[in-house]
Amino acid sequence: MATTDRQATTLALAHALSAAERGLAVIPLSRTKLPALRSPHRDDPSHPPCHGECGRFGHGVYDATTDPARIRALFAAAPRATGYGIACGLPPYHLIGVDLDTKNGTDPRAALRALVLRHGFTVPPTVVVLTPSGGRHLWLSGPPDVVVPNSAGRLAPGIDIRGAGGYLVGPGSRTAHGTYRAAPGAAHLAPAPCPPALLRLLLPPPRAHHPTPPSAGGHGQGLVQFVLAAHEGQRNTRLFWAACRAYEDGIGPELVEPLVDAARATGLSAREARATIASAARMTGR
Repeated sequence: MATTDRQATTLALAHALSAAERGLAVIPLSRTKLPALRSPHRDDPSHPPCHGECGRFGHGVYDATTDPARIRALFAAAPRATGYGIACGLPPYHLIGVDLDTKNGTDPRAALRALVLRHGFTVPPTVVVLTPSGGRHLWLSGPPDVVVPNSAGRLAPGIDIRGAGGYLVGPGSRTAHGTYRAAPGAAHLAPAPCPPALLRLLLPPPRAHHPTPPSAGGHGQGLVQFVLAAHEGQRNTRLFWAACRAYEDGIGPELVEPLVDAARATGLSAREARATIASAARMTGR
């Protein structure tokens, strides 16, 4: 059994190094699909939040790297790892994972087809990973200036989203339930760009109630307030979502400056804000 585990670890390391060569940041995973390294702060509940600033391993997805030497060191510290995770939201692909989970009697593929018909987009040929339970992971590439959050079942029953701060189990990983495998013909594809209509569905909705604005109407002021309410980590996401809504509603050009001002009030620079708004304009075809 120990020999089998060592072989699984060696194979997982080889797959992880291969993924890193493609620019995908990885971490070692256990058979339970959880990070294989425990937090170095687990015995100190008073320790402030740490995302690896302490320099030690054991910070989950924050350990993810494309550096071969560091990957080998991570796996050396996790001798029972049998798989690897691929961090989402990082350059160069800013990976978004669409997890079609067949558990609990759901039909996520039918749910995705319904979304495609309702919102008028197509899912492009992309990396597909088959899971041991009969589900599949679709890998998509997001814009660099948009933060897609993680969600479970929000898009539709059986459809989970892996975004910034999340990870996907990499193909070749062995778990307690079986092995993750790349779908035939998908192993060497790059993640395809996320369709704009789907991307908009993945971003958080605005708050329902907003005061009335002087210039662009109540909806325009509501979008500005939505950006102003952003916390660190969601500023670009909210700004991108609001700008998309503005351009779709025909008030994009007149709302550019109010949105830039709102974004600056949350801590973004004017340059960052204008780049995000320009990305929204391109995304909506304006």
